Amino acid sequence: MDPVIFLIQCLNAVQYGLLLFLVASGLTLIFGIMGIINLAHGSFYMIGAYMAFALGPLVEQYVGGGFVTTLLACVILSAILGYFLEWAFYSYLYHRDHLQQVLMTYGLILVFEELRSIIIDNDVHGVDTPSWLSGAISLGDIMTYPTYRLFISVVCLVVAGLLYWLLTHTRLGMMIRAGASNRDMINSLGIDINRLFRIVFALGVALAAFAGAIAAPVSSVYPGMGHSILIICFVVVVIGGIGSIKGAFVAAMLIGFVDTFGQVLFPQAAGVLVYVMMAAILLFKPEGLFKQG
Repeated sequence: MDPVIFLIQCLNAVQYGLLLFLVASGLTLIFGIMGIINLAHGSFYMIGAYMAFALGPLVEQYVGGGFVTTLLACVILSAILGYFLEWAFYSYLYHRDHLQQVLMTYGLILVFEELRSIIIDNDVHGVDTPSWLSGAISLGDIMTYPTYRLFISVVCLVVAGLLYWLLTHTRLGMMIRAGASNRDMINSLGIDINRLFRIVFALGVALAAFAGAIAAPVSSVYPGMGHSILIICFVVVVIGGIGSIKGAFVAAMLIGFVDTFGQVLFPQAAGVLVYVMMAAILLFKPEGLFKQG
């Protein structure tokens, strides 16, 4: 393989893996800490993308901001949505069995899809790349790489670093990790576990929506876009270890490289390579690569 093409594929793999991590990190937090199988998590990715499409013109017209302001608006609104959804729906699922959780969250998928159809439409839409990121950098004599894709990777790395700092160096992170280990104990210490769970859920929704919003200019916005990302994110959670942020990061990067290079080197088998890797890892590490934490 030509070195320049190899570099481009590596950059694509890193960008894809980091986007997967943003979505999967929220999923593993919700699954590992709250114990809820959230099938609707992919819908939050879709909601973020549609927010970027719908809010962009409104933010520019009424606020005077650009793409960064739109991203901030998407994160804030999605966090509020997540806080409300946990209070209104998910708080009733903690002591229910997994079948009821699956049915409830699948029902939310149908609700979100119908609302998307009513509020927007069923067409495929594009989100414009910001003009200040619309260029490309030269790689070799004839190859270039879009600046916006590099922007995605850098921003995702920053967010991943902030998430790690939040969970390991703040009081909130300490409570989240304690809640994952023994929720009854921290409840007995006077910490409001219900409020903590709402914050965790809002954080997970915001991460997924942010990933959808920042990916919208390169992936388009279309109905059902959350379904495929949900499946691969569950694979990330299983490989990395349920509840492990570090595991989600490592697994997402592994999948990014396996999927990207699989489509280049083994196109006919690319669709199964990720799942073969998952099966191979689980044979030796049934609980995933890392323990919860």
